[in-house]
Amino acid sequence: MTQPRKAGDGPIGANGGANRRDFLKTSAAAASAAWWVGGTAFGFQDSKNPMERLNFACIGVDGKGSSDTDDAGRFGNIVGLCDINERNIEKKASRFPNAKKFVDFREMLDQLGDEVDAITVSTPDHTHATAASLGLSTGKHVFCQKPLTWSVNESRVLRALFEQQKKNGVCTQMGNQGTATTGLREGVELIRSGMLGDVTEVHVWTNRPIWPQGEGRPQETAEPPKYVHWDLFLGPAAERPYNPTAYIPFKWRGWVDFGTGALGDMACHTCNLPVMALSLFDAESVVAESSGIVENEQYPKASKIVFQFPERQGMDGKTYPACTLNWYDGGNKPDPSLLLGEPLNASGMLAIGKEGRLYSPHDYGAEWSLLPKAKFMDYKKPEAVLPRSPGHFEEFANACRARKPEMAMSNFDYATRLTDTILFGNVAMLAGEKVTVDRKTGKITAPESANKLLGREYREGWKLYGDVQV
Repeated sequence: MTQPRKAGDGPIGANGGANRRDFLKTSAAAASAAWWVGGTAFGFQDSKNPMERLNFACIGVDGKGSSDTDDAGRFGNIVGLCDINERNIEKKASRFPNAKKFVDFREMLDQLGDEVDAITVSTPDHTHATAASLGLSTGKHVFCQKPLTWSVNESRVLRALFEQQKKNGVCTQMGNQGTATTGLREGVELIRSGMLGDVTEVHVWTNRPIWPQGEGRPQETAEPPKYVHWDLFLGPAAERPYNPTAYIPFKWRGWVDFGTGALGDMACHTCNLPVMALSLFDAESVVAESSGIVENEQYPKASKIVFQFPERQGMDGKTYPACTLNWYDGGNKPDPSLLLGEPLNASGMLAIGKEGRLYSPHDYGAEWSLLPKAKFMDYKKPEAVLPRSPGHFEEFANACRARKPEMAMSNFDYATRLTDTILFGNVAMLAGEKVTVDRKTGKITAPESANKLLGREYREGWKLYGDVQV
């Protein structure tokens, strides 16, 4: 097992793989043949030639990282496996025995260099940006789980890095799988068509958290097991002692230092359809009502958050009216009467327009109905405008093979803006008061002290990679 890097170690380098990289570049033209015709996206065309298959290095290989690694193995070669838990690596290595094993992704990408074409990032939220920025800054395609980053500033760094690299054919995708469903894309097309009229109100609710929140730091401490690299789990977060039950493998989501709470866990899924349809980016104000952050350690047991968006131009070039996005978690839900007699599901989304309403009882926006039902019994779907996906990871693999970043619909142009929208809700919760934002600069105008909540100081030995400033 390769041991972790130490603070002050040299820069990440590139070694080997040049011939393979050149081969992939010359074969990209064939893969980029017309990919969107008549409502259909072409599926992945696998190759028997290992030189034509993408080489993936996978960061975080348990939980969601297990399926992400398996997806990468369907469309490429797994050349590197990395996890802070050596048992997770050994378990996944039984499926990919030829992959090299690491506990530190910096060491993995340093050693493997140009042998790696793409990385998957399926770690806790607080290390997403470090890993993804390292991949982007070294010209690797990046698939990263949601939420894309732990902080707003991290998201902005990834947006700038992607802007630099996409002209070189570097592709990205965030792991909000609902984006690839036909149902979500049809819902986006329907709202943009104007069938609902002007949409001025959106409600989104979730059954999360399903892990502990609203508690203080545990008193019990212990030495971590030898197979758990606790210092690498902490990553850029402040040092704290290990606890055998409080943080890993799943409960980290509720801790401010590591996760992004119920909002960060689910909103990149449940808010995805209305955010994409209505371009709900750059809220002008956000206010949170919650049971309170406990000792600045854990997110609250329950919250309601209201995002206000002014009139704005959408991604489709149309002008959309001012809109309010209402978020509910921890048992909070919207007024059931808004659903016009439909049952209020445990999680869901409701977009309210002057001419009708779209209700999705599905976390991913893949299923929905129009309300009132009697009015829309005979409605016809708008003409397909968005490409139909062969599958979320396959869409990413196709983009990488073709070196066409736009083929992955949740690429970092879009995913960073969706993430920004969502994470401002956590900023408002942490601020404890209404947050007002200058939409041109992205800075908080009131209270100005809340600007420090847009990012944080990294622990020594950790950083964001790439030459960008936000």
